[in-house]
Amino acid sequence: MGNARNIAFWVVLFLLILALFNLFGGSGNTLQSREISYSEFVSSVEDGAVSNVTLDGEQVRFRRGTEDFVTIKPEDAKVTDLLIANEIPVRAEQQQQSGFQTFLVSLLPFLLLIGVWIYFMNRMQGGGKGGAMGFGKSKAKMLTEKHGRVTFDDVAGIDEAKEELEEIVEFLRNPQKFSRLGGKIPKGALLVGPPGTGKTLLARAIAGEAGVPFFTISGSDFVEMFVGVGASRVRDMFEQAKKNAPCIVFIDEIDAVGRHRGAGYGGGNDEREQTLNQLLVEMDGFEANEGVIIIAATNRKDVLDPALLRPGRFDRQVTVGNPDIKGREKILGVHARKTPLGPDVDLRIIARGTPGFSGADLANLVNEAALMAARIGRRFVTMLDFESAKDKVMMGPERRSMVMTTAQKEMTAYHEAGHALVGMKLPKCDPVYKATIIPRGGALGMVMSLPEMDRLNMFKDECHQRLAMTMAGKAAEIHKYGEDSVSNGPAGDIQQASALARAMVLQWGMSDKVGNIDYSEAAQGYTGNTGGFSVSANTKELVEQEVQKFIQDGYDWALKIVQDNNEEFERLAQGLLEYETLTGDEIERVMRGEPPQAPDDEDGGATVEEKKPSLTSIPKAKKKPGSSGDGGMEPEPST
Repeated sequence: MGNARNIAFWVVLFLLILALFNLFGGSGNTLQSREISYSEFVSSVEDGAVSNVTLDGEQVRFRRGTEDFVTIKPEDAKVTDLLIANEIPVRAEQQQQSGFQTFLVSLLPFLLLIGVWIYFMNRMQGGGKGGAMGFGKSKAKMLTEKHGRVTFDDVAGIDEAKEELEEIVEFLRNPQKFSRLGGKIPKGALLVGPPGTGKTLLARAIAGEAGVPFFTISGSDFVEMFVGVGASRVRDMFEQAKKNAPCIVFIDEIDAVGRHRGAGYGGGNDEREQTLNQLLVEMDGFEANEGVIIIAATNRKDVLDPALLRPGRFDRQVTVGNPDIKGREKILGVHARKTPLGPDVDLRIIARGTPGFSGADLANLVNEAALMAARIGRRFVTMLDFESAKDKVMMGPERRSMVMTTAQKEMTAYHEAGHALVGMKLPKCDPVYKATIIPRGGALGMVMSLPEMDRLNMFKDECHQRLAMTMAGKAAEIHKYGEDSVSNGPAGDIQQASALARAMVLQWGMSDKVGNIDYSEAAQGYTGNTGGFSVSANTKELVEQEVQKFIQDGYDWALKIVQDNNEEFERLAQGLLEYETLTGDEIERVMRGEPPQAPDDEDGGATVEEKKPSLTSIPKAKKKPGSSGDGGMEPEPST
């Protein structure tokens, strides 16, 4: 239909040009002749100054001397008799304009309006797809190598997911290899994982490796305000795919259209449910779609309709999780290909210091390090740039321009010293990576406590020690200034401790009184397929008592550690006041009463402010609830 509109537009345009040419084509001679009045023409004839005359309808062209003139004769004028009486040669020309041309010229305004209408309708409909009259057409776009070819070599850190999808690519390349053993090509693969783990990148790599047509569309492109439009687009998308089979169709964020039917999500949107029904039929209905593979991505598998997940529709559900240390090193290598690295950069050390980072986080880390190096004017990126970039990504940019009074700065130092001291004294706490009283983000100070390796499990004794470290900021303030002088700095700590304690009681079965029952659904008011369940008032009271007990025990433990190690606590607080930022090794030296830097350091004893901590000290991970102090919150609410 789009081609028909384009042809009609050019036909109308050609007719308009033809009409204009015929309308004004006969006036070429007029443009080269001077126009005079009819009375002057009669005077010239009577004076014998006219040598010849040509009659062309109402026009009278004549030559006077060496010049050509033209005039328009009146209706009742007898020009021929006048010319013959004066013995002047007369020649008459046949009219060039035919009846059809006259009719065409009369239709010129209407043709012009029709042409303008066709032009604007074509523009509104985007060349025939998705416009005012074509909203039922699929918005799927075919991805080609012109858009930047991506292969499996550009995807790292998710080897298991790559193996699953490499098999699909092999199916497309050599189907006989599997069909001779009775194997059938998978109809669909669902990529599930947290945001930023590379699901969309993996789908693009499949397109680059398979060498087959690859259509990409977002789940939100199916849903419109008109009922039935989404189903129409699904049908059109599969029609396009069948014409280009074998091919791959990638649906990003499929949860926008594949939500559970009848669960009340989105106010019971009939349009969304009709779209989902059509998608289910097209994927595995009466009519088979041979050679069309659907690949979808989502980070919310829990809201998808069960009919969408069954075998025959999405035969494979590939989990794309956050990479481990080896995967992070490979991902850093991929993103650092176009970045000149200094001789001191060791990607394995950076990978060890970034547990919990996704592929997008690592890409952002490399980019921030490159920007910092360019800002300073370096020719390559150094390890110091990666360290600064990691601090910025994890803790936010420094706010050195923020004005703090001496009392505020001192309380922040003692607050963070409490977190760092307890983290150092408790063996099951993650090693302290860095303590700072420089405002970052919404906090006036921060202690980062990070695991030595990727953490897969949480144990009960670790959780209790983490609660103690989290509440150590408030314990330190009360120990130093008294209960009446405690600030709102521990607000963030209390939130983290509450989240961890509730998880221990409601989900992890770490409370002997509450028992091994999962109360998380009841606590969240979940009313899904199971109908949810209610708990008694006694159980709610018991849960709150256990949560309060866990947090209070952690606070008491932290307060005792601070009181028993008061001398080291004071040294650490004063060290933070003097140097503002200390690494884990420097904290240990300050607590022993030694200067932060050893005299034989390579930098000649530079101060802590001049020397940034090394990435080799302690690995780094994303901040988890209750994992580190976040005290010194600003008085105003922070986002």
